[in-house]
Amino acid sequence: MGNTSLERRYTPLIILLLVAALVATLGFWAADRAAVKRGDGAIGAASAREHFQWKMITTWPKNFPGLGMAAENFADLVEVMSDGRLTVHVYGAGELVPAMEVFDAVSQGVVDAGHGAAYYWKGKVPSSVFFTSIPFGLNAQEMNGWLHYGGGLELWQEAYAPYNLVPMAGGSTGVQMAGWFNREINSIEDLKGLKMRIPGLAGEVFSAAGGTAVTIPGGELYTSIQTGVIDALEWVGPYNDQAFGFQEVARYYYYPGWHEPGSILEFVVNKDSLEALPEDLQAIVVTASRAANQDMLDEYTARNNAALQSLVDEHGVQLRRLPDDVMRALWKGTQQAMKRLVESDPMAAKVYESYRKFYRGVRNYHHISEQAYINARDKAMGDEEL
Repeated sequence: MGNTSLERRYTPLIILLLVAALVATLGFWAADRAAVKRGDGAIGAASAREHFQWKMITTWPKNFPGLGMAAENFADLVEVMSDGRLTVHVYGAGELVPAMEVFDAVSQGVVDAGHGAAYYWKGKVPSSVFFTSIPFGLNAQEMNGWLHYGGGLELWQEAYAPYNLVPMAGGSTGVQMAGWFNREINSIEDLKGLKMRIPGLAGEVFSAAGGTAVTIPGGELYTSIQTGVIDALEWVGPYNDQAFGFQEVARYYYYPGWHEPGSILEFVVNKDSLEALPEDLQAIVVTASRAANQDMLDEYTARNNAALQSLVDEHGVQLRRLPDDVMRALWKGTQQAMKRLVESDPMAAKVYESYRKFYRGVRNYHHISEQAYINARDKAMGDEEL
């Protein structure tokens, strides 16, 4: 594929593919029916087509709400759009490999595809943090813009190419919550000695602020904070967090999600598996990933507020805002961590330049568009409702 994104290559097909798949399905059905009516024993064109079966592993529990459903939605879309020519069997974390071994298993061809978060592989691919989320960085809308129209996806492909992997955006959570804490955070001093599950570059920032960052798979978080292995954790937001039951083991729920303002998840596909497919099926894989990516953001946008109200009103969760001095200290720590990252890894430096250029442009425009509108709406409406 060189430096050309598969998504760029198939952009003209994205809008038409669903219609094309339906037309093809009806055509094959008509051919089979005609053969039966002729009585010549022909099995028809549809059954003569080559079929492919993929295995996809995830870092999430099987069928987990929100995060875990992106892989299931992807598999469903692929099967429908391909008229069954490509089927994807999804395995949850631990069913075939442990959650944190998804990257290696797909890279080595043990399975065909995986679903997780790029920053989990920071130790192997330092630049991967940019393709999930970085502290104080792009939000979900901006991340999708950078990836698909700002050169981000091509850089992602370049970073993963040595591992025989093709990455694609695989869902977005929107701005996350800062996390669950078993004690109040009133100043930066309260982070001292706090052990928190917080991965990626944000984990470095948190540790520099005096805490201890650890990476723990989602399926182990409830027990870890319940038993005191960790004192705090960040996961996603109200919709997912409520499903995990974190309200039962932690009292304080902090915002805003400084560490993950627009988290993008990933589909990673083994390059050999992808290239073994006919071009139309490759296009279907790309289209399904784009659809699943947007669908997740839509779902979180629709469900987060109701879940938050339930946490506060029904479960007595204490909703708190991080103090300004804490946010400022974390921002300074982010600048230091970013400097270390780009100085230590050439690929990270290359990605950072693209990310920073896009960030400056989109932030400038959003000052007079998204941000200006929300501020003006709130001022005009006050406490009134639409």
